[in-house]
Amino acid sequence: MADERAVATVALAAVSGNCARLRSALTGGARLCAVVKADAYGHGAAECARAALDGGATSLAVATAREAAVLREGGISARTLVMGALTRAEIAIALEAEADVVAWTPEFLRSLPRGARVHVKLDTGMGRLGARDPRDAVALADALAERDGVELAGLMTHFATADEVGDEHFPAQLDRFARFVHELRVRHPGVPAHAANSAATLRDPGAHFDMVRCGVAVYGLDPFQRDPREHGLQPALELRSYVASVRRLETGDGAGYGRRFVASRPTWLATLPIGYADGWRRALTNNCDVLLHGRRHPLVGTVSMDNIAVDLGANTDIRAGDEAVLVGVQGDERITAEEVAGRLDTINYEVACGIGPRVPRRYR
Repeated sequence: MADERAVATVALAAVSGNCARLRSALTGGARLCAVVKADAYGHGAAECARAALDGGATSLAVATAREAAVLREGGISARTLVMGALTRAEIAIALEAEADVVAWTPEFLRSLPRGARVHVKLDTGMGRLGARDPRDAVALADALAERDGVELAGLMTHFATADEVGDEHFPAQLDRFARFVHELRVRHPGVPAHAANSAATLRDPGAHFDMVRCGVAVYGLDPFQRDPREHGLQPALELRSYVASVRRLETGDGAGYGRRFVASRPTWLATLPIGYADGWRRALTNNCDVLLHGRRHPLVGTVSMDNIAVDLGANTDIRAGDEAVLVGVQGDERITAEEVAGRLDTINYEVACGIGPRVPRRYR
């Protein structure tokens, strides 16, 4: 019998190794910033932050002020950048955590107290956050540099299509940012610049500047939604459950809500105690495989809140208590987050981030 109904196992050595791999790709002395937002993409922020730093990352990035505070509460002192929009209350939390913040409006700059380290963001084509006009971003950087007690700590942008190899928007964004950085460095020599996410880091060395901000690749997930091994990345996360029940179905017997599986022949059915409340999405109904004894078996019937069913076939050696792998390796077979994402018509980010809080994370 399994010790837990479902568990996500995270290999911290893989996180460290992926950081070392990413560092090996950097050019011009660029540093690696490991993005650990959203609880490290569902992997565990504090644990993965430590592993990333062990692997050669020199700083961390998050999306919210509270995420920065959680790192500090976990004893992590590495320089941390809060990349998202902040309210006044959140500014106080971020600065209490001694985190860097991002600005793109004069109003935000005026709200900052002494001691703030600020990165100016130019919107080069993402269309969300950042100064749209480079002249406004330049003026903001000038104001930061002139203000006593506030540090101009960096220049940044965010790529929209770096994972779409061969597109024309990414090079246009890169060119726009490079020209902006050149102009600012004439006025403010030595100010650091950073732009690349995981995809841009692997796609174009010209995007490396002084630092790259890698998230998904740190966890061994492929930013291009293919096989992580193509880029020398090792998936860090495995999702496992166990067989709670094995029962015989005769022709015409159904299983699950709505009888969305009806046996067309006599078969054996395994029930696994994991469902959409754990992050195994309902859209995987009749739409994915599970590994049992190193073999693929189809998930059948509706994914419910707490259980799924797996068709074992007319003859089986599967027994109650046997381990089941939903993401990971068993024997010679493997199911990747990219495969699951493809079934869902989404991206691997969502698969990893979607694993629910009632699934414990275990680290090795």
